[in-house]
Amino acid sequence: MKIGVLLLSGPYQTQDADSMLHFVGAAMDKGHEIVGIFLYTDGVYNINGKIKTPGDRNLAEELDAVGARGVPIVACGVCAKFRGLVKVDTIEHGKLGGLGALDGYLDRCDRFITFGG
Repeated sequence: MKIGVLLLSGPYQTQDADSMLHFVGAAMDKGHEIVGIFLYTDGVYNINGKIKTPGDRNLAEELDAVGARGVPIVACGVCAKFRGLVKVDTIEHGKLGGLGALDGYLDRCDRFITFGG
C-alpha cells in the first residue's frame, strides 16, 4: 500500500510527531511505501536540524533517518518562512517546498493519514 502523511504539530508539543515517526517506521517495516511526508503549519519545526535536546530523543534526527531511508520529506516553505525557519536550518533529508508536493503525495497514495490538528 502507498501511504501519504501530513504532520501539523511541532516537535515536543504533543505526541503527534512521535506517533507519526512510529507509524511510518512500522508501515515501512511491513513493506508499505511512504510516498512522502508533508509538514504544514507548526509541523515545519520538525525539520529544524538545530534542535538539540538534552537528555531526550531528537525528533529532527529521527525524521532525518526516515528521509535517509528514501522517504521524501517536504515542509511548507511559506509556513517555514512565517516561522523564521530557513533552508540552512533544515535536516539533510528534508526540504522546503510548496503545496504541489502535498498534491503529488495525495495523487500517488492509496491512503493518506494526518497527525495533529
